[in-house]
Amino acid sequence: METVTVRFDDVGPHPVVDIVESLSTIKSEGRHLWLGGDETTTIERVTLGAAGDTYDNHVSFPVGDFLPLPAGPDADGAIPEIDIEGFDRHGDYLWFVGSHSLTRKRVKPHHATEDALRALAKIRKNANRHLLGRIPVVTRDGLPTLVGSAAAPDGAGGPLTAAALGLRKQTRVTTVLKGDKHLGPFLTIPSKDNGLDVEGLAVVGERVYLGLRGPVLRGWAVVVELRPTEGDGQDLGLRPLDGGLSYRKHFLNLDGLGVRDLLAQGDDLLVLAGPTMDLDGPVRVYRWRGAARAATSVVVDDEALVRVLDLPFGEGDDHAEGIALAPGDPSSILVVHDSPAAHRRPAPGVILVDVFRLP
Repeated sequence: METVTVRFDDVGPHPVVDIVESLSTIKSEGRHLWLGGDETTTIERVTLGAAGDTYDNHVSFPVGDFLPLPAGPDADGAIPEIDIEGFDRHGDYLWFVGSHSLTRKRVKPHHATEDALRALAKIRKNANRHLLGRIPVVTRDGLPTLVGSAAAPDGAGGPLTAAALGLRKQTRVTTVLKGDKHLGPFLTIPSKDNGLDVEGLAVVGERVYLGLRGPVLRGWAVVVELRPTEGDGQDLGLRPLDGGLSYRKHFLNLDGLGVRDLLAQGDDLLVLAGPTMDLDGPVRVYRWRGAARAATSVVVDDEALVRVLDLPFGEGDDHAEGIALAPGDPSSILVVHDSPAAHRRPAPGVILVDVFRLP
């Protein structure tokens, strides 16, 4: 196993330590990496330096510069996190998705019994987590740059515009899934309790795939397929699919694990899988062969789903959260970790990203 070095600077609204300790998704684009975290409201870009051994030149893009976030500043003036859990770069856009999840308050070591019970009874909602959006990418000074809008690069068609599902409650993915017989009952359950938790995103043509860490249903993981369309203003819509529904559900036998990330490779999807509940491992990568050719909802438990890698994991730390194809090498993947172990942080603002070769 090899590693690549990524260096972040204090250039955005969030302390660099918050970025380093909460990385949840990664996407490679030439000499550049896009990275996101589950504790921030920004998208990070780093660029491979001239020496070819470190990604730096860090630029931070606040998502609120391009889209009106549904949850504004709290009483302390802080904007609630988006909890970005997935990226994909498709056409002229960078797509991103929030977790769409509820959270149960943590019990802290200093809590007395009554305080612990009170914390465990408190469930938090955050509208900013309910975004599935796209942001235009243009080239400025030779660098891929996020913008709110831009002319189409070929001069054909309408302008490129930032847009999303979830800017309003009625356009949320969870609103669409509310009546679903499989997923609907889990929308009011916190993520770490096997409730709904989006942790993967892949875009193939018009298809947008959302990988669910939870719920896992009797050992079966779920991938939701959508077809976003242009809507009004910055709202996206959804195209009807089977039986008039605006989504499909695909059920995958990941040996009881949930989806932690998705990565498109041709018509295949690489699936990073890990525990649904608050556990460390196991962590694996599967290949769902021909995923983008599925013409209806499918149950995948055969040769179409192949276990290709077992990844290391820590005890209480070092949780693999995001995967991307290694730049210039489609036979290898980059892996980023939430709550990274100390050996991944050799200096302030620096993180080591693993590189694994696919069989």
